[in-house]
Amino acid sequence: MKRVDKKNVVITGAANGIGKATALLLAGQGANVAITDVNDEDGNNLVAEIKAAGNSAKFWHLDTTNEDNVQKVFSEITAEFGSIEVLVNNAGIAGVDKPTHEITKAEWEALMNVNVTGVFLCTKHVIPHMQKSSACSIINLSSIYGLVGAADLPPYHASKGAVRLMSKNDALIYANDDIRVNSVHPGFIWTPLVEALAKNSPEGPEAFRKALDSQHPIGHVGDPIDIAYGVLYLASDESKFVTGSELVIDGGYTAH
Repeated sequence: MKRVDKKNVVITGAANGIGKATALLLAGQGANVAITDVNDEDGNNLVAEIKAAGNSAKFWHLDTTNEDNVQKVFSEITAEFGSIEVLVNNAGIAGVDKPTHEITKAEWEALMNVNVTGVFLCTKHVIPHMQKSSACSIINLSSIYGLVGAADLPPYHASKGAVRLMSKNDALIYANDDIRVNSVHPGFIWTPLVEALAKNSPEGPEAFRKALDSQHPIGHVGDPIDIAYGVLYLASDESKFVTGSELVIDGGYTAH
């Protein structure tokens, strides 16, 4: 039996990185996957890859900061699939890396609009669809930096802490609707986002990755599939008694 067979899943920021790995895994485990992203080319390429493997997916252009777009897309997905059982709020950006006192209001808001408001809007507009279904799951991608600090990326840290507590609060609000809400907290995962940080680092990509590897007791940074398997668990009925929790997948980073 496939672990999410016939579940209808929406993944934001699905075109690359953790979102892509999650889409491929869940589709392979029987889900109908709505690939949503602002990157149309990579999103459509991913749909083609999923369909070539004999699995089910369709692409929607989605700007998670635009409420009208969010509402429209979730309605279209429900019309296409018949229901939505799983939402993976994965879309996110790293934002500026400056000390707090040097960050502009515009830089702060640009990050918060994607990492916090986007999660809020997608949750807001998926809930009415989920209330018509059963055994639903919302999975919010936070970070180890929703749990601990690192003296960098202040808006990112603040946003991921917000996502952590949003998940707990929504878990309480919607428990009676049979909607579970959990957060996932990856350590450093070698995604395009982290690779971009490496390329822009003063020490260079190779030294950046070596330094990251050394921060994880397991000896190396993670791969997107490591997070995808955690999302698969929370999307499946295997986790039917899990809500309001934090799934930390970090190679031991936060065990220090």
